[in-house]
Order: sequence, then C-alpha cells, then structure tokens
Amino acid sequence: MKTLHLIGGEKGGVGKSVLARLLCQYFVDQDRAFAAFDGDGSHPALLRYYAEFTQPVVLADYASCDQLLIAALETCNVVVDLPAQSERAMSRWLEDSGVRDLAEENAVHLVRWHVMDDGKDSVALLAQLIAEPQQASDFVVVRNYGRGRDFGWTEESDAHAAAAQARARFIDLPALHAATMGKIDRIDASFWAACHNRDPQCGPCLNLLERQRVKIWLRRVYRELERAHPSLQPTTDVAGERT
Repeated sequence: MKTLHLIGGEKGGVGKSVLARLLCQYFVDQDRAFAAFDGDGSHPALLRYYAEFTQPVVLADYASCDQLLIAALETCNVVVDLPAQSERAMSRWLEDSGVRDLAEENAVHLVRWHVMDDGKDSVALLAQLIAEPQQASDFVVVRNYGRGRDFGWTEESDAHAAAAQARARFIDLPALHAATMGKIDRIDASFWAACHNRDPQCGPCLNLLERQRVKIWLRRVYRELERAHPSLQPTTDVAGERT
C-alpha cells in the first residue's frame, strides 16, 4: 500500500517529531521500505536519527514538495515531519497541485496526522484541519499523553465530532517515563540505541531498567500505530524485540 504520511499538528511542542521518529523506527523494525523527509530546518530530528533514509524538504518550494508524492510512488511508505506553523505552506501546495486527486489516481493513500496535547489550541487546529477534507484521504488524530493528561474534554468538542464524522482514526501515544525520555534526549540516542546500546565504553547509554521501560513503551506505541491506518498492519511478528 503506497502511503504518504504527513505528520503535523501545527502547534510547537506537541510531539510531532517524536511521532515521526517512532513511525520511522516502526518501518525499520518491520523491515519495510520507506523514505523520510524533514521539514524542520532548525531541529531536523529525522535527518539526525534516520539520515540514511531522510532528506530535507523545503515547504515553501513546490519543486521540493513534489518529491514527497514522487517518493510515495517509488517507495510505498513516506514519512514527512512537518514543523510548527507549516500548515499554510503545506495546504497551499496540496491545493494548488491537486495532490489528493493525483494521489488517488495513482493509488496513494494521503494521510494527515494531527498530533495534539490537551490544550485548547490543539483542538482549534484540529477543527481547521478537518474543515479542509480535500487535503487528505485519511486523517489520524494522535492524543499525546507525553504532552497532556486530560483529553476527556476534547472528546466532547465540536472538533472531535467533526473529525469522527470525517472518519478520522483516533489513537493514543502513551507517555514514556519522563526521566527516561529526558535521558534519551540528553545522550542524543535514537530509540533503537536506547534499547540496545548497553556498553558504557562505547558511549552514554541507558541502564538495564531504563532500556526495559523503552522496550515496553515501544510495544505499546506500535500497537497504537497498527490501529491508526491499514498501511501499518504488521508484516512480521518479532514480539518483544520490535525495538
């Protein structure tokens, strides 16, 4: 299934890059071909952790954005990490280029991911995204519990109802223990390295229990990803070692 995954949320600090990294790691662990594009010029997480799969994309440049769909036609799975405040540029490219129609003609699923915290801004931005259904064939709403705890009220919002009516899929991104996530950031480790690097002589690494927490967290995340879209159904069964 050819799929173009646009990971956004418009708001800064909601965990867009974390989700993009997790999706890339999922494809790596599933041994599935993918390409990635990083639109964040100041903090390019995908270029840092998945350099062999990733290239930059300049959202203000249509020729650069065109490569997203071209890659989906060639590689099956494409992950795009969209920075904060990029919705206007992305929407303009999608609309002016007729990307959804062209994607459907070529059997490419265009998936807009909306990563959100539990604040009202994320709900308002979800409403804006869903109001433009021509931008995607599928929507996935991600409630990031690493950036919020109370999402109950969002389920009663008009934006949630509109997303449900648009047949959006809703998933939860579970929180990793804060101190463990903080250590991963400090030692600048990929999620794979966080699980598998165990020799301090080779560089900073997590301890035994921290590695175990990351493995359990990734298993939970992967179960949620597999619910998000048909293109993410597992192709292999590697149980607890899918990290």
